[in-house]
Amino acid sequence: MNRDRHRPVLRALLLAGALAAAPLVACSVENKDPATPATATSTTVLFSMPSTTAQVPNPDGQISGAAAKQLCDMMRPNLDKWRTEGAALGRVAFNGTVHNWAARNGGLNDTVLKDRGVVDQITTQNCPDVRQQALEALDTSDLASALVGFGG
Repeated sequence: MNRDRHRPVLRALLLAGALAAAPLVACSVENKDPATPATATSTTVLFSMPSTTAQVPNPDGQISGAAAKQLCDMMRPNLDKWRTEGAALGRVAFNGTVHNWAARNGGLNDTVLKDRGVVDQITTQNCPDVRQQALEALDTSDLASALVGFGG
């Protein structure tokens, strides 16, 4: 069996796992106190990074202007990375960005689940330049088609 043909899939799965673990950060704290036994030299603490935006539930699924702008702002710095990684890995990262954005804005994941095209609508209205660059980097005709894990 040719292992090379499975590498893009493996890389995409590894990236997806990394994206899922991204909210967790491990910190190692060295214990330099000579009075403490040598067996207790470090401690690992896991914590979740706080969101810069309130994660208040949004039961009506309405997307505010601020939330729409935030999606554009979250996509913009990733465009070069998505181009460099290629469409397959770029799509995985794009999905992570949209999931992150939706979670930060009152659980808009349900809204995106019901209509993935909402991402195209937001970006068309608020940042058509970012949308166009994302379409090219992700090698897709619309952003909804690049979303996985949001139903479809």
